[in-house]
Amino acid sequence: MANVGFIGLGIMGAPMCENLLKAGHSVVVYDHKLKKSRSIPVVDRMVRAGASPAMMPREVAAQSQFVILMLPDGPQVEEVVLGSEGVLEGTKAGSLVIDMSSVNPLVSQKIGAACDVKGVKFLDAPVSGGEPKAIEGTLAIMVGGDEQAFTEAEPLLRVMGSTVTRTGPVGAGNVTKLANQIIVACNIAAMGEALVLAARAGVDPANVFDAIKGGLAGSAVLNAKAPMVLSRNFKPGFRIRLHEKDLRNALLTAESMKVGLPLTSLVQQMLISLINHEKGDLDHSGIVMFLEEMANTVISKGNAINATAH
Repeated sequence: MANVGFIGLGIMGAPMCENLLKAGHSVVVYDHKLKKSRSIPVVDRMVRAGASPAMMPREVAAQSQFVILMLPDGPQVEEVVLGSEGVLEGTKAGSLVIDMSSVNPLVSQKIGAACDVKGVKFLDAPVSGGEPKAIEGTLAIMVGGDEQAFTEAEPLLRVMGSTVTRTGPVGAGNVTKLANQIIVACNIAAMGEALVLAARAGVDPANVFDAIKGGLAGSAVLNAKAPMVLSRNFKPGFRIRLHEKDLRNALLTAESMKVGLPLTSLVQQMLISLINHEKGDLDHSGIVMFLEEMANTVISKGNAINATAH
């Protein structure tokens, strides 16, 4: 059993931390909301499950062999690791920082270089699967970093994920995650177009889903997101605003290498529109709402032509 620090207890981080506790690891937790209050519900929940709380990232690192980060974006990772009272203020040489946030690969490389100066090992290890798989401990984990560090971290990562794959050096994990996010976003958008077309043509979208899910158009994305859309359940497993951030990082990374991503750019514009219409905290299956509004049609079970959008 390892001494683990866990920083970032959001929709994904909280169940990931709970799985580490259930596996018997000793876990110290911190969430940025503790800056405003000495007690917040999610930290209290982890404490009841057996974790110990800390008031600063530095305190987490000082007590931990492994420090896991699950934060919204690169600026938060940089602040938590490199900032005053940050992780590198408390880590010991030989410890291992595992950033499971989804960030720009260049940020991963910057953090990895800073860790290397301190004699601290670093992996970028973003995840895919959303809240359901975080709860189940069946996430797909994509890892970038030194092979020896990966071998050291792998048993811990397998508590949270069913597939754990090293894809290359530091930064490769987040390149892989960006590729994943492009495919997921474009899949949801394509699903939205297809089911809006079906509804406008007078065909029940639920019947279309049942007919195509076993064929070549079937996918994990379709199976996970179509039922949510059909039942109008947009409770966030992964928020629109976070997926927009991932596509923005993909576009910035691609621009630095002169790679064109026309489909990614188009879907990102849909996400920005949804955020501007106060839908940023909905599940990313809500991408379909942009297409529904264009067609003045709502995708739902039993719905067909002449339905009116919200």
